[in-house]
Amino acid sequence: MDTRRSEQAGEANRADIRAQGGSLAPGRVVGDGRYRLLAQFGVDERAAAHLWRARDGQLKRDVALTLLVGDPADPEAARLARRTLERAAHASKFGHGGVARVLDVLSLGSGVTSNEGLLGVVVAEWTKGSDLVDLVAQRPVAPAAAARMVQALAEAVEHAHQNGLVLGLDHPQRLRLTPNGALKLAFPGPLPDATLRDDVKALGAVLYLLLTGRWALPGGPPAVPAAPLTPQGHVVPPRTLVPAVPPELSSLAVRTIEDGGNGGIRTSSAILRVLDQAAEAEERTQLIKAVGDGAPAEADGTIWTTKKPVKDVARRRKLAFGVTVLVVATVLILAWGGLMLINLFQGDSKASGPTINVAAPTSSAAPPPANSAAPPPSSPAAPKLGQAVEPKAATIYNPEGSGDNSSRVKNTIDGDPGTVWRTDQYQQQLPTLKPGVGFVVQFDDPVKLAQVKIAADSPGTKIEIRSADSKNPKLDDTKVVGTGDLNGTDTTIDLQTPTESQYFVVWITQLGDDSEGGFISEIGDVSFLPAG
Repeated sequence: MDTRRSEQAGEANRADIRAQGGSLAPGRVVGDGRYRLLAQFGVDERAAAHLWRARDGQLKRDVALTLLVGDPADPEAARLARRTLERAAHASKFGHGGVARVLDVLSLGSGVTSNEGLLGVVVAEWTKGSDLVDLVAQRPVAPAAAARMVQALAEAVEHAHQNGLVLGLDHPQRLRLTPNGALKLAFPGPLPDATLRDDVKALGAVLYLLLTGRWALPGGPPAVPAAPLTPQGHVVPPRTLVPAVPPELSSLAVRTIEDGGNGGIRTSSAILRVLDQAAEAEERTQLIKAVGDGAPAEADGTIWTTKKPVKDVARRRKLAFGVTVLVVATVLILAWGGLMLINLFQGDSKASGPTINVAAPTSSAAPPPANSAAPPPSSPAAPKLGQAVEPKAATIYNPEGSGDNSSRVKNTIDGDPGTVWRTDQYQQQLPTLKPGVGFVVQFDDPVKLAQVKIAADSPGTKIEIRSADSKNPKLDDTKVVGTGDLNGTDTTIDLQTPTESQYFVVWITQLGDDSEGGFISEIGDVSFLPAG
């Protein structure tokens, strides 16, 4: 009942804000007759802030206005507005390319009259470019472009926080994309209770919006869909919604937004480090997807850009076709030579002995006599390794959302070390982006284990074996019962004491190095040996 009253009160408040702002229309003049309203660019209902482009009649230039709508007779609304204006005035001393310069701050009795229905006005320079919400309305932004866009904004936050300033960029309609491709806080005016942490969370939310077209913080504009949540109440990672998103950026967005857990990102400097590395990785991989030159967009709707000209793509396609033709021709020649040799040997065998039919299947052992007690034919299923207990299932485990290569995790318990499960490729070592990656193994009934054997060629990988009480536990609810390093093709991890459970987590806390300067681990097969 209290929740319903709160929702009703919130909706009533929003309706009141819309009603108070209804008199704001293009052509109206505010700010003691100086600023003529041109077009509205959004409403931040949390602060009753209406965002407008206006014309400064005195200086003959366009400006950005943040109009604080409210009843001057309401003391609480007036107090909150004064706090917002004070913070905006303080920010007028701050200069950075990622923030529109505050030109003036008007309050009741000082540029704003009581009959205007306004509690204050923040005047900032006008930012040319595009509206952020319009930018993502059609489709998400390419991951590399999204990282570059957020970089300038993160740099502004870093400089502001070093000066003790809160920018208040946690609303997408306050941001604009400049002609040079950088995001800029176009409508300054932090909420009265906004904190440094809110700025950092906003960076994650902006990155999430660019990658998915969804807003992951409360109070977003109605036109932007809200980010979906997992059953545990966590924000669904962008990579789950748009598979083309690199794991580094997906994890960065979620870990920046989320408050709980030990793996959260709470400073803009940490965000900048990840964005820099993501940009470098993008340049190395040279994704060949061009926009506007005839190349199609990704199937998931994202737009990919590249510094490579389209003619390079055509040249590579021709080269690939030529290599394919050469390989096919080589195979045909070898096959013809093989047939000639077979015919030659068959001719010799006719002269000296019985003919060997090379086309017929042969058996390595003669069939048993009809009256012998021969064992039944072996099952096609892979044999167990030693006396290992066969698991029922293996599923990806990631407390923060979706995991790595979930479709291949079954390879870890199929009894064949040749079929592997790999993590995603990361540009930073664990636990920078996430505390770990792994999978949960489930048995039909509780088993008491003494050892876990892992077949893998992934040196440098560090493993924890954890016992669990359920299929999808919180990491803090699991218990470490064994640890080991994968320094050879076969590793045996002795559990600290024989442990009984129906669920065990194979948890990777450090990834192996790959040949491209990143980090990745792979596991061929895992077998579980019971206590004697």
